[in-house]
Amino acid sequence: MSTKHGILSIDQGTTSTRAIVFALDGTKISSAQKEFTQFYPDNGWVEHDPEEIWKTTVETCKSALHDAQQKGIDVKGIGITNQRETTLMWNKETGKPIYNAIVWQDGRTAEFCNSIKHKEEWLAAKTGLLLDPYFSASKVKWLLDEVDGARQLASEGKLAFGTIDTFLIWRLTGGKSHVTDTTNASRTNLFNIHELKWDSALLDLFDVPASVLPKVLECADDFGHTEASLFGKSLPIAGVAGDQQAALVGQCCFAPGDLKSTYGTGCFALLNTGSKALQSKHKLLTTIGYSINGQTTYALEGSIFTAGANIQWLRDGIGVINDAQESQALAESLDYDHGVVLVPGFAGLGAPHWEPDARASLYGMTRGTSQAHFARAALEAVCYQTYDLQQAMASDGIASSKVLVDGGMVANDWLCQFLSDMLQVEIERPKNMETTAIGAAYLAGLKLGLYTDLADIASHKKIEKRFTPNINANTRKKLLKRWQKAVDATLAFSRN
Repeated sequence: MSTKHGILSIDQGTTSTRAIVFALDGTKISSAQKEFTQFYPDNGWVEHDPEEIWKTTVETCKSALHDAQQKGIDVKGIGITNQRETTLMWNKETGKPIYNAIVWQDGRTAEFCNSIKHKEEWLAAKTGLLLDPYFSASKVKWLLDEVDGARQLASEGKLAFGTIDTFLIWRLTGGKSHVTDTTNASRTNLFNIHELKWDSALLDLFDVPASVLPKVLECADDFGHTEASLFGKSLPIAGVAGDQQAALVGQCCFAPGDLKSTYGTGCFALLNTGSKALQSKHKLLTTIGYSINGQTTYALEGSIFTAGANIQWLRDGIGVINDAQESQALAESLDYDHGVVLVPGFAGLGAPHWEPDARASLYGMTRGTSQAHFARAALEAVCYQTYDLQQAMASDGIASSKVLVDGGMVANDWLCQFLSDMLQVEIERPKNMETTAIGAAYLAGLKLGLYTDLADIASHKKIEKRFTPNINANTRKKLLKRWQKAVDATLAFSRN
């Protein structure tokens, strides 16, 4: 296997677009990043300009490819990972979007989703998702209903729908490929994750014509070739996955029970459930983890609304720390049984509680409470919430055997150790933290024959540090009991 070969990964996120060229062993060769504009045209509305996303994609790709070429790297193909659920439509004849991209955070379709809430159990059985503005289907309906001439264009077969991956592939291939992958399709509320196809009953529910839909391929597949005029030569697009699923692949979570947990502003945890699409009893999402060589692997997904945001609040909101890195030293200065608990309901509580009206609460303060208690409680809360997700996943059918972490927060050794103590499993922190981008590159490399199989991919992963449980059982029990009491009190307050 030649280390002179490389793969270009396009990581199109919510606030910026990145292009990274990786060597086959996962080493980052070159990268470029550009932020783009966030639009808030109305209360709860969030939009992006598709043309600006396209421009940042082309510019970052050209830069990363040029730098890689200067280093003697022969880029063999492209992998794409993207912000999920963000929705746009364009005219197939002109290639021009009919409206801005409606971002996954956008809540404009809440009233419609509530109007069909009685269908949620039926819908969840097909899609694994909830009825929520978060997902793409109600956004597509809004575009068709509210943009002048949209339904007429759709009836004439001239309109295309896509998530960001689909739009980029269309543009990169000069309109030759209108395709997506199973992971992005599984986030639309229009895709039957068991039958692996667009579902006519769901299309009827959201009043979406089948003519606008992209073809659904596997994650490692032939998505088409870029136009040679873009980057100097035509490159195959061979791997696609939504950002959290790409991180699942990037973390090499290939065995049932492997749990990937990303700690950024919030936290997304995905548990590999193998060939079983488990229906959660705790409002976790059932989603497609990845589809490769005719085999679909499913996952349970849980979200914590605030993780790194807790530390940002300490720094920017109440000024008890000057820098996020201070939190580790402050946390280490206290005993385990320090008595203060933060329930970080700054944006409500996510899985498994799903209480959007919950608010943050702090318990156990005395005159001796200091900035160290605040920092320690903020870090502990993230671990306690991950424990709640782990328990919900276990009661849904599969217990985690280990947790593979990434994201900015996990540079904190104390946090990783406390997480291991609470979850009672080994925590692995990778050397390469670019797990989302490398996941897309791995998928492309697999299709292109640069890797033989998943085991070959896993052989390239390097673990920077492992953390194993090391806490007194009675202390752990006491801490978790105190956390549960605090959550119960917070929920009781929010419901009155």
